Amino acid sequence: MKNPKNTKSRIVDAAWKLFYENGYENTTIEEILWESKTSRGSFYHYFSGKEALLGTMAYLFDEKYEELSVSLDPDANALDTLFYLTHELFSMIEQRVDIDLLARMYAAQLTQNGEKQFLDRSRVYYRMLRSIFTRGQERGEIVKTKTVNELVRLYALCERSILYDWCLSRGDYSLAEYGDVVMPLLMGKLREEAPKA
Repeated sequence: MKNPKNTKSRIVDAAWKLFYENGYENTTIEEILWESKTSRGSFYHYFSGKEALLGTMAYLFDEKYEELSVSLDPDANALDTLFYLTHELFSMIEQRVDIDLLARMYAAQLTQNGEKQFLDRSRVYYRMLRSIFTRGQERGEIVKTKTVNELVRLYALCERSILYDWCLSRGDYSLAEYGDVVMPLLMGKLREEAPKA
């Protein structure tokens, strides 16, 4: 029996690879089918057309988080873990996601009345953030003046703000390097200070 997640993943991975290499407009469904080694029927089982793939960027990001999750040090400081995840995601975006497509995806999320994939709280991304923030609070590494859900929302907001600015700036700076500087500045107040002796 075929694994449906693998089929969908193959289609998404192939599409974004081709979008990056050839541009969205110059990529055909036939090329996506060939690259993903899937049938037309399988493609249309998951997607109504090429435009529907724009919404899968969140899925692409979640695959990166799942890949990174197996190598995370469970003893590392919670905020340091989050900053590492942001760095790796932003590096992947710089290497694999065309900036015009990222901007187009943001525009689609703002103007479409349908599903807002980036705000879907059941995503791997949000589950990981909740887990890391919960562990950080339990270990006294993160302030308890905010709920875990508030912390998750704030963190996601900061990441999206940087991505949006990077799109506005047409990628004229390194997204990963900028994130390495800005995220600790924005989120530093969440770190629980060690009690003074």
